[in-house]
Amino acid sequence: MKKITLLTLLLFLGQAIKAQNSCADAFPITHAGIYTVLDVNGAEFPTVYCAPNGAVTNPNPAGEWYAYTPAADHTVTVTTDITQNNPRIDTRVHVYTGTCGNLECLAGDDDSGSNYSSTVQFNVTANTTYIIAFDNKWRSNGFQFQVIERDVVVPIPAPVTFTQVNVPTVINANFNTCVVDMNDDHLDDLVGVNQNNIRIHYQNANGSFTMADFPTAHAENDPYWSISAGDYNNDGYNDLMYGGNNGVTFMKSNANGTAYVKDTPGQYIFCQRTNFVDLNNDGNLDAFSCHDIAPNVYYINDGSGIFSHFQSNVTPNAMAFGTRGGNYASLWFDYDNDGDSDLFISKCSGPPCELHRNNGDGTFTDVSAAAQLNVTPVQSWSSAIADFDNDGDMDIMIGSNGNTPHMLFKNNLDTSNDTEEPFSNITAGSGFDLDNSINRDYIAYDFDNDGFVDIMGGSNKIHFNRGDGTFSPVSYTGGFSLGAVGDFNNDGFLDIQNSSTLHMNSGNQNKWFTVLLRGMESNKNGIGARIEIYGAWGKQIRDVRSGEGFQYMSSLNTHFGIGSAETIDKLVIKWPSGTVDTILNPQPNQALMVVEGSTLAVKDFVNQTFSVYPNPVSDVLNITMKDQTVSFKSAQIFDLNARKVSDAPVLNETISVKNLATGTYILLLKDGNDKHFSQKFLKK
Repeated sequence: MKKITLLTLLLFLGQAIKAQNSCADAFPITHAGIYTVLDVNGAEFPTVYCAPNGAVTNPNPAGEWYAYTPAADHTVTVTTDITQNNPRIDTRVHVYTGTCGNLECLAGDDDSGSNYSSTVQFNVTANTTYIIAFDNKWRSNGFQFQVIERDVVVPIPAPVTFTQVNVPTVINANFNTCVVDMNDDHLDDLVGVNQNNIRIHYQNANGSFTMADFPTAHAENDPYWSISAGDYNNDGYNDLMYGGNNGVTFMKSNANGTAYVKDTPGQYIFCQRTNFVDLNNDGNLDAFSCHDIAPNVYYINDGSGIFSHFQSNVTPNAMAFGTRGGNYASLWFDYDNDGDSDLFISKCSGPPCELHRNNGDGTFTDVSAAAQLNVTPVQSWSSAIADFDNDGDMDIMIGSNGNTPHMLFKNNLDTSNDTEEPFSNITAGSGFDLDNSINRDYIAYDFDNDGFVDIMGGSNKIHFNRGDGTFSPVSYTGGFSLGAVGDFNNDGFLDIQNSSTLHMNSGNQNKWFTVLLRGMESNKNGIGARIEIYGAWGKQIRDVRSGEGFQYMSSLNTHFGIGSAETIDKLVIKWPSGTVDTILNPQPNQALMVVEGSTLAVKDFVNQTFSVYPNPVSDVLNITMKDQTVSFKSAQIFDLNARKVSDAPVLNETISVKNLATGTYILLLKDGNDKHFSQKFLKK
């Protein structure tokens, strides 16, 4: 057995102290691995610093030196953001080409890793030497770093192309950032607004548009930062929320979607992302606003479209959504698969991102630290959230809008226990470690319908999900950039609006499936619902949410790509109310409308507040109250295609259904507090 001396051990760990104190004596590296820096005390450092933040401020700049000579072409990551440094430490790294005395910067990094650690990526050529140096600007004590090698990313051909279509009448609105159905025909419309008008281009069945203007009272807050849509007054037509510099303004539709009433609550908010979401799960949409310079704000809906203002950590008994500002984009999604909507907040300029778990009882808990998503520093205005690996839980890509790069996190959810599993940072090797572009908006959609959710951000490109944990960027020209997303010609492929230009997805041979929702006890849009489809691909999931990325409002229709699959085995919709609808073998390449509870048999559709008899019924439906504290003031009846067929008065707890055709219907009752209750019945 070979005897290991202290000198041999030092050479193995770090080539002894003096051996890497200068460029000329740089420690040789020929392969990937973890390497040890004993101390940053080398007497030499060049006047050229590749990492940001300028020269070393110490009186005697020092560095430690490594000469890396790869055996093959690679994309290389050098990082101190590794578990061997626990806790993470503040480092700065520089990468050079050339020879000692004549070095040129190739790459460098200061704070891209967690807790100010360093992560830098660059491409290398086989048998070429690259100089890696750490300086002592922030740290002189020892640490470890990792060299990661992977195959050079080869650009892929564009899976889909986009054709520009100009809609010149769009430009008369100042803000053309919203794509959503505004006339309840389930087709995506183009919504442009200014402070005195809402201009809607209604999509027709043939893919053309019909324009209509709706003058409004002057909006104190225009959607300078964001816009959201949802039917918060439960009349079947979507309403709007503008997020501006000084607060929010609501535009509430009338009963037939032909006029809008302004409501400006008046509280000061330096508003960023806005959302409609049912915070207390009472079936009514509430409103949420990120506050840039103070704790977040929300408005609770009383059921009739009247809001009450609350501010986290300020208003007594307010829900807890953080204690400070720096809040830029809020995304509502069910990260722990327990059936309610949790909140992720992208931060900017210092504060760590936040994950707030919905406890299901009207309270929220900040689990950012346990989930290990409280990374800092962070320079992100928004994030993209989806199940990127199709394993049944939602993952997170924190976008970059500054010096801190993108970060991709995998959800390690295990529902068999009550432990808060941490997310894993899987940025290295994902493709986002090589993306230096920045943007304030990031969104997640399956643009090529291959069954894997893609990510769109800055620099006119889409990062297409390869299904193996990697993303390949494809750049587009012709003014292509991120915007509001929807299907503008009902062909099953997602298009993008940039002001008056529509970038129409030319599609491919992949198949698709779109789900349209009509909530009954849940909010009408089904916001907060979890939609699952099963097939040859396994399982895909989507959460319905109002407000993606930072600024835009995109379609509330839920879109899936299924690649070359010929069939879908099962569709499951888990509504916020707890109702679960299941449809077996729905056909691909269709937009399918599902009414909450419509797949349940009459005998399975049981309401705990009331019952109806006789069922089946011929002429008069009688209501029997199980909860004597509830009384109903109005009723609506819907068929299973979500069409309202009757506004029926409730007279002495009876409803006339004599004029209905034979079939199955859903009765929707409203009580004195404007809360909705539903029950299925048969008309014979």
